[in-house]
Parts: sequence; C-alpha cells; structure tokens
Amino acid sequence: MHADLSRLMFRPERHYSAVIAQQGRVQLDADTNEQTAIQLHQARTLAADLIGRHGGPRDAAGFRIEYVGGRHEIDTLFIHGGRYYVDGILCDADRPAPGVPVPDEHAEEQETAAPPTHWTYWDQPDAHLDPERPGDRLPSPAQAPFVVYLKVWERSVSAAEDPALREVALGAALPDTTARVKIVWQVLPLSLAALDIEDAEPSREVVRAAFDKWAARRSAPSAHLAARSERPDHADEDPCLVKPDARYRGPENQLYRVEIHAGGAAKDATFKWSRENGSVVFPVDELDGTWVQLASLGHDAKLDLDVGDLVEFTDTASASRLEALPLLRVEELDLPGRRVRLSAEPEPGVGRLPHLHPFLRRWDHHEGPKRKGRTSVLKDGAMKIEEGEWLPLEDGVEVYFAKDGAYRTGDHWIIPARTATGSVEWPLDPARRPLLQAPTGIARHYAPLALVKGEHGAVDLRLAFGPLASSVPAADEAALAAEEQARREEQAAEDPSGGRSQTTAEAEAAAEGDE
Repeated sequence: MHADLSRLMFRPERHYSAVIAQQGRVQLDADTNEQTAIQLHQARTLAADLIGRHGGPRDAAGFRIEYVGGRHEIDTLFIHGGRYYVDGILCDADRPAPGVPVPDEHAEEQETAAPPTHWTYWDQPDAHLDPERPGDRLPSPAQAPFVVYLKVWERSVSAAEDPALREVALGAALPDTTARVKIVWQVLPLSLAALDIEDAEPSREVVRAAFDKWAARRSAPSAHLAARSERPDHADEDPCLVKPDARYRGPENQLYRVEIHAGGAAKDATFKWSRENGSVVFPVDELDGTWVQLASLGHDAKLDLDVGDLVEFTDTASASRLEALPLLRVEELDLPGRRVRLSAEPEPGVGRLPHLHPFLRRWDHHEGPKRKGRTSVLKDGAMKIEEGEWLPLEDGVEVYFAKDGAYRTGDHWIIPARTATGSVEWPLDPARRPLLQAPTGIARHYAPLALVKGEHGAVDLRLAFGPLASSVPAADEAALAAEEQARREEQAAEDPSGGRSQTTAEAEAAAEGDE
C-alpha cells in the first residue's frame, strides 16, 4: 500500500491473535495496522473456510451476468447487484442510488429517466474501460463462447484521490491524517483458449475446473527478491554522519518500497523505488502541456519536489488499471505558482478529467544502479531488472532479484531501514544470509461468473450458499414434560446416588432399614 508507514508487522505464520497496548508506551502506526490486519485475516479466513473459494448468499448473490448484443451500439454486459465473496473478500455489486435533489420551485417539472439499478461492463466503477481501446472490447459473437470472470484486489487511496479523507479544519498547511484500503473488483472476459478448453460446448464443471487451474497460476507469486545492507565503498567520506560500522548509511529511518513498473520477463521488466513507500504525492489542479499546476509543492524539504526528481503522472483510472506509465523528470520549478515543468507531456487520456483526481507520485531513483564503474540506462524512467546480482539503491541498501522470475506491474516489496542498527530489517537464515521473499502485494483473486454464448445467453458459473440458522421447533407442555422425565431417568441411570456422596447414600439407606 502506498502510505506513509513506519513498517508492516503482520505475519500470519506468527499466529498472533491480538495486539496488546501497554500503558505509558509510545503508540506506533505499525501496531494499529497490525491489529487491523489480524482481524481482517481472521474474518476472511473464516469466510473462505465456510463459503469456499467463492460464493454468494442464495437470495442476494451479486454479479449475475447478462449479455446484451450491441446491434447499433457496442456489445456490453449487465452486472446485477448483490454480494459475492472471493477468497473471503466481500465484493458489493450494488449500484448506489443517485439521491434526490431539493426541488426548484421556479423550474418546470421535467420527467427524468429512472436511474439504472445495475452496472454495465463499460461503466463498472473500478475497471475504467474505454470502447476506443480494442483490448477493452468484449469478444464478438463469432468468438463466443467466452468466460466472464471477477478479478479482485486491493489498493490504497490517499487524500490526493479522495479529498473527503482530509479534515479541512486542520488547515491546508498540515498533511493528511490517514489513508484507506479499497477493494477493487473488475468484471473481465477470458477466452476458452486461455483456459486450454477445446470443446465449443463445455459443461459447467469443465469450465470451473479449468478456471481454477488458470486462477491458481495467476495468483501464485512468480518473482522473488532479497534485500540487505552493505557498507558502501565511500562510507569513510562521511565518518560523523552515522556510526562508523553501520552498513545502512542513511541519516534517517526509512521504509523503502521496490515496485515493479513494467511487467513481463526479466529482459523486459523494470522497477522503481521510493524511500517513503511511494507515499509522496501531489494533487494536480491543472495540466497545460508539460506544465503541471499542483495543489501543493510539499510540506518540507524531505517531502517536496526538486529539479531532477522522477515522477509518475497518474490518476484513479490508471492506478486501478495498473498501467505502467512513463516516469517523467522534473525540469523546472515555479514555486510562487506551484507549478512544475516535466520532461515530456503526460500520456494522452491520463489526468485530463478532474473527477479522476490526477496526481504526481514521486519516486526516488535518479539513475540506474552503479556497478563496476558503469551506470545502467533507465527505460521509460524506470530501472531495468537484472537477475542474479545485488543491485544498489542508496546508502548501502541493495536488492537481489532471483533468476527466472516473471514480473507483474504493481508487485512490490517493503524494506525497513533503521539507523539504530545501521541495517535493514529482512528475514535471514541461520547463517545470516538474506532469504528470498515473494512480493508483499498485490494479492490477486479470481472467480468465474458466467460462460457467455453470445445471443444465446449465458450459463451461470456462480456458486451460492444458504443461511446457517434455522427456526427452533415449537413444543407443547406434554412434550416438554416428557423430555424432562427422560432427562431425569438418564441421569438416574448414570448416577444412582442422585448426585449425593457415597457416605450420605449409605447412611440414608441404613436409616431407612432401622425404621
């Protein structure tokens, strides 16, 4: 998650059930966030154990798919409302009501069309699809049947994207307070060929089984990274800055984020990194060619922009689509006008619509890693991945990409660096060698929704579950009395003494004999 964090503590393998606050102690964001993560993990694990990989409530299952042929317009899907769970994650397909405005007494009454009660393929909230992009279009009827599936993942949202998160009473001079995690669901098409299905009329069971295999491959981590801190060669140039024997030479604690920029095989993939977990963002007020007017240029020298910085010009749509946009360099600053001039004009169609909340995200690399006296060239502003060797970031922090990886845009690793230890926090083996780790995120989840046969309709692939609770059977007084008598007889058979001690029972029996 792109957020201003100290570190991420939650590890399921530790089996912690709660975070305990202690009196008189410093409260850290990591503790609060770990408690949230523990509860979320428990709730989603329980839901997945009870429901299965995916499913919806029988009377309110969402994401029913209805194919609508274009005829005079482009083909689309109706996505009906309701709830659906994917790996325990709740996805809500209900379309919010638009609300009723206060009537204008002086305006003429006009009949307005009833608002839609469902989403369509083209206006679903998180996919941001465009009919002008051929890759976004649904397969033609001639290419039917095809599968429609649900992709679910999570991303962070800051006040730069949702201004309602900012408390305006605190004033514009103060930073925002918290961020949010958003569930992103996207309804997308998939060909039968991608599922290795050759039958033109496959059954539900065949499609579900093939989809499960496809989803398992897509969900499994396909790249691994290790991190370490090594005392750089130039460490003696600043002997008073940090401890002489420190391997991490930075003057402050940092949370490094290494994120895949362009995915693919190692020869094509690139990465970028931030010492602030990618949390340094600047809302955009206006774009004019290469000049960008910002709402703010930052709150201090550490979190501002400077000439030479690399930034990602993006918006809500591009972030939701996980698009690898070129990173642009800041060429000039206009401090009084809160403007920056970029090295090139941003991509067409990105950041032009105010309701998509365009913003700049700062990344902290300025050139490729230096190795053996040479500097690698950046590709679209990002660094090329070179597997099987340690790549320096800065101040002694180095990363290592395992060989034969397959990289996905948005996958990332988090590396805390601490001045107190002069090192980074990273798992080690008993010989203190850094361990290769799968990405911290993004976790992607998938569920099949329908097998669309074009004009011939769609076969529902969803699963449903019923409520666990049932009514308590009514009983009359005679039945209750019979149950009570049976219970007493059962107790008497198990314990002839009626719960009394053996001595007491013998004494009572002797007294009865004397009489």
